[in-house]
Amino acid sequence: MVFLSGFKNTVLLLVLLLFACANQAKKDTADTLEARMKTEQKTTPPIVVAANRTGYYLPLLKGKRVGVVANQTSVIFKNPGAKPSYTHLVDSLLSQGVNIKKVFAPEHGFRGQADAGEVVVDGVDTKTGLPLISLYGKNKKPSQDQLEGLELVVFDIQDVGVRFYTYIATLQLVMEACAEKGIPLMVLDRPNPNGHYVDGPRMKAEHRSFLGMNTIPLVYGMTMGEYAQMLNGEGWLEGKMKVDLTVVALENYTHERSYDLPIRPSPNLPNDIAINLYPSTGLFEGTHLNAGRGTEFQFQRFGAPFLDSTHYILRYTPQPNFGSKYPKQQDKLCYGKDLSDTARLHRIRLDWLIEAYTRTQDKAAFFNTASFTKHVGTPELQQQIEAGISETEIRKSWEADLESFRKIRSKYLLYK
Repeated sequence: MVFLSGFKNTVLLLVLLLFACANQAKKDTADTLEARMKTEQKTTPPIVVAANRTGYYLPLLKGKRVGVVANQTSVIFKNPGAKPSYTHLVDSLLSQGVNIKKVFAPEHGFRGQADAGEVVVDGVDTKTGLPLISLYGKNKKPSQDQLEGLELVVFDIQDVGVRFYTYIATLQLVMEACAEKGIPLMVLDRPNPNGHYVDGPRMKAEHRSFLGMNTIPLVYGMTMGEYAQMLNGEGWLEGKMKVDLTVVALENYTHERSYDLPIRPSPNLPNDIAINLYPSTGLFEGTHLNAGRGTEFQFQRFGAPFLDSTHYILRYTPQPNFGSKYPKQQDKLCYGKDLSDTARLHRIRLDWLIEAYTRTQDKAAFFNTASFTKHVGTPELQQQIEAGISETEIRKSWEADLESFRKIRSKYLLYK
């Protein structure tokens, strides 16, 4: 009996040790991205965003009537490399005597408070008194009247490198409007936190929408400045026009460097983990599953009431919150998966989507076909998943298109 009691105690101790190790491993994995960033910051010069290179571009703005396309990420950092403090680009330019006449605001608005898909209305910025013109809603492209009197437009918005993230569509429409009006455009470049890889299906031209305006892959591996050069160089603007384009480049940036975004680029991308997962978990936006909206873990989990509750251990109930007034599956108990401990991704993870489809109790309720096709840029991925084609085979179907795009992309890269 003494031996048996000791054996039970030993087993219990081993179980507790394994549980503790598992929890520590999960914490270590979750901390990997942050630790890597801190190491890079100590061993390499800090990345300097173009907005901070005022000595280069301020002389080009002096004496001109300027319009600015900006949101809450359009800032000048006071101490790059450390925990940054910052001032908004518009406030800084005004203090330098730049004659800003109006501000154009993309999806989520000038101060970044609007929900995804919520109409952003025209108005006046209460801090500066400048007129605000919405570029989200019915008016996604500046009209010729709205550009009247401007001599230069400055574009400065933080992107995350995913085709269905709408800021690159705004960039393209602003370029077209400026080209039509004969107004030069200056792009102040910022790092792409998902710029270290190219992956995913390439959009088909017949599925062009505001969620994808060109035949590029889901993850295209370019900064805004590089992408603007490609739009100009490939003749992708309406009527194959070209805008008089100036790109103010980053300093100390490479595509392989990770980048810690100090300001969330939109309400539902709260941290670096969500941003890194977004190319993969954003695919759930085209389904009836919840992708973490209505929780504090946006794009770091997925779930639905109709997923297999015996397979998925995560339980949560989406509720309205900042950035999501009406989350999918609101007030319903969802069964799903926590992805917040995922190590930094270097390609899209399709296995989560495939597994969820396999484990759903109602396959007819899984895809929102019209939305999924818009997000992915082609109906083929849904068809492949429904047909039970493996992730390996799906990836093979992308290879030729990805290789073709990489050749185009290489002509416009400003950074290694």
